[in-house]
Amino acid sequence: MSTAMNFSAKSFKPRPPDKGSFPLDHFGECGAFKERFMQCLRDSGFESGACRERAMAYLQCRMDRQLMANEPLEKLGFKDLINEASEAKPGKL
Repeated sequence: MSTAMNFSAKSFKPRPPDKGSFPLDHFGECGAFKERFMQCLRDSGFESGACRERAMAYLQCRMDRQLMANEPLEKLGFKDLINEASEAKPGKL
């Protein structure tokens, strides 16, 4: 008797990520932003909510340097931070 097991005919079909892949930051163009974000995480006990502004700056750096696809920051979950920043700026009269 054979010890081999037959699995169903279903096979795993890999699919690309929803947002696609993005290149690594080989030249460290956004390294300073990443380090500020990582330091914030360490200082806050890895509480990511406390470091959202730094995360937003890091993602903006990556988009500015074509290290990831340009996306509105609102779609990346930073709508509330953008609204706060626009409300903090005094309006022109």
